[in-house]
Amino acid sequence: MAASGPPTLRQRRLGTELRKLRERAGLSSTAGAARIGVQQARMSMMEAGRHGVSDDRVRTLALAYSCDDNDLVEALAAMTGRRSRGWWDEYRELLPPSLVEVAEFEADATEMRVGVVVTMPGLVQTLNHARAAFQQSVPALRPHEIEHRVSFRIKRQAILFGARPLPYTAIVHEAALRIRAGSPDVMREQLLHLNEMGEHDNIRILVVPFEQVHFPASGQPISYASGHVPQLDTVLLDSDHGCEFLDAEAQLHRYRSVLDRMEACALTPQKSRDYIRRVAKDL
Repeated sequence: MAASGPPTLRQRRLGTELRKLRERAGLSSTAGAARIGVQQARMSMMEAGRHGVSDDRVRTLALAYSCDDNDLVEALAAMTGRRSRGWWDEYRELLPPSLVEVAEFEADATEMRVGVVVTMPGLVQTLNHARAAFQQSVPALRPHEIEHRVSFRIKRQAILFGARPLPYTAIVHEAALRIRAGSPDVMREQLLHLNEMGEHDNIRILVVPFEQVHFPASGQPISYASGHVPQLDTVLLDSDHGCEFLDAEAQLHRYRSVLDRMEACALTPQKSRDYIRRVAKDL
């Protein structure tokens, strides 16, 4: 059955992984379709996330492709079924599609690690800091657009709390601590909040000071979300042009390595808290 509306991030990723399984088996789209008795057009729709795929279909495809990685197959089977609504769906008419998909990306993660140089990580921002940051957007956003983005960002933070809080590591360069978004009071509030967040068992805040000379600089925020199996890890790159989701093995390896190097440059959590307090006192 064809999916109603554009495919979600999860549906697209499921289709991508099914295509990868077929390609590893050395089969063309036509040959893969013949293996399970469907038309090539339907196979293409499934691999694009535009046609519903059941858990039984995933297992049938895995068998046809001689895939014996049971953990991967079951993780893919768990991604099937009818599209389930998330709280972020209420924002689909209010925000750019790729921005809305950030919440879906985070909701599917089992662990997250982010690295930022000039911006504060969204999941640990205060309301006032988020609003000040959006007020500095180029081109300028209208007041109601700012408020939609602020409320969306604050709602995303719920994944860090609750019954199953997401393990979260934020590697923050000192530049992000010092670049002003709003008044000194807003920045001071943000820095103190950052330290408070780091007190939670599931959250690590790691600061990279200016004097660190081996830091692998990256101007765009990097978010690495671990999946239920390593093959389902995803990288999110956030830029002025929008959000880009990456899942190729080479890309995952690259950004894991970048974040590993960033973390190696960072202070310990306790030293990071002390450093943040000193920066806050300078305001």
